[in-house]
Order: sequence, then C-alpha cells, then structure tokens
Amino acid sequence: MPVVLIYTVCWFGLMVVAILNGTLRTFGFAKLMPELRAHQLSCFTGILFIGLAVWLTDKKWEIVSRNQAIMIGLIWLMMTILFEFVFGHFIMKHPWSRLLHDYRIDEGRLWILVLLWTAVVPFVVYSIRQTQS
Repeated sequence: MPVVLIYTVCWFGLMVVAILNGTLRTFGFAKLMPELRAHQLSCFTGILFIGLAVWLTDKKWEIVSRNQAIMIGLIWLMMTILFEFVFGHFIMKHPWSRLLHDYRIDEGRLWILVLLWTAVVPFVVYSIRQTQS
C-alpha cells in the first residue's frame, strides 16, 4: 500500500488523539483555569501529542521524500478542516460563528497553530529523520 494512502488512513488515528486531548482538557485542566487558558493549553498539548503520534507512525511507515511529506500534510489539513466544518455544522448543528470562533487568533484562540502543525508535522518528522541518517 502506498505510504500516502497509509498516512491518509492514519489521519483517523490523529482524530482519536485529538478526541483524547479534548477529553483531557474538558475533564482535566478546564476545571482548573479559565476557558481561554484551557483552550490554549489544549492546543499545545494537542501539538505535542500529534507530533508524537506522527513520529511513532513514521517509525513503522517511513515518509520517503520531501514531496510525500508535503502531500501528507496537505491531505491531513484538508481532511481536518473538512471534518471540522462538515461534522460541526451539519451533524452537530453548530452555527458557523461558533465554528469560526477558534480561528480568532487576535482573541488568543490558537486552533490555527494546531492546523498549521498538522500540515507541517510530516515534513518536520521527515526532515529530522533525514538529519539523523
């Protein structure tokens, strides 16, 4: 099976990581701090957990080229945004304003950093592995 296809399927694992991170936020540190701080901390823990998951996945299925890493990141970015808006609006019935709220970096919302990391982490992992070879 081609690595890009494997990594496309692996996105569903990243979704599980994101759900677990959200659960940690909701039932853990959100009870200890204001909502905005909990959101910000959750974005950073999400970035860490996603990075770890991709690092471990790359140990099993190596990303073999720069272009492949970029392709995987773009696919993951598209899938994440599509899921967020399709599921959030049409299934969960959230208004667009609520869905766009976490994109307000001027208000301290850091979700955009998670999206950017999701897009670049395959390339970062590939690059680190290349320097270690």
